[in-house]
Amino acid sequence: MELLNFPKYTFRFKNRENKIYIFDAIRKKFVVLTPEEWVRQHTVQFLMQEKNYPISLINVEKELIFNDLKKRYDIVIFNSDGSIFLVVECKRSKIKIDQHTFDQIARYNLILNAEYLMVTNGLDHYYCTMDYEAQQYQFLRDIPEYKKS
Repeated sequence: MELLNFPKYTFRFKNRENKIYIFDAIRKKFVVLTPEEWVRQHTVQFLMQEKNYPISLINVEKELIFNDLKKRYDIVIFNSDGSIFLVVECKRSKIKIDQHTFDQIARYNLILNAEYLMVTNGLDHYYCTMDYEAQQYQFLRDIPEYKKS
């Protein structure tokens, strides 16, 4: 797998039936290592190790229903009260982040109502905060570190 624009992290791998698996600390199991999963696992480590979000507040790859369609978000970080702090959309590194990507995460956020959004392909990272009154997002240089409430 290629180097991404994240600090270097240590991962656990295994090989089974000619497929490589990576251990997901959130789901507590090995998952098939795809290019998107590589980005997702780096993002999870970034959120835990650099931004200090506790593993207990992180959720990965859960289903949500939007206009009768089943979709899956990549990563969600909850506030301690159960509300959603951050939604992350991960793309494989060869996918260019464009308006379509932001439209996708904005649609998810119509249901999730997060304070912050992050979009990454592992090389480029974009961070936004939501302005619900103006119905728009404002770009940020970074997302805040975890603060115990």
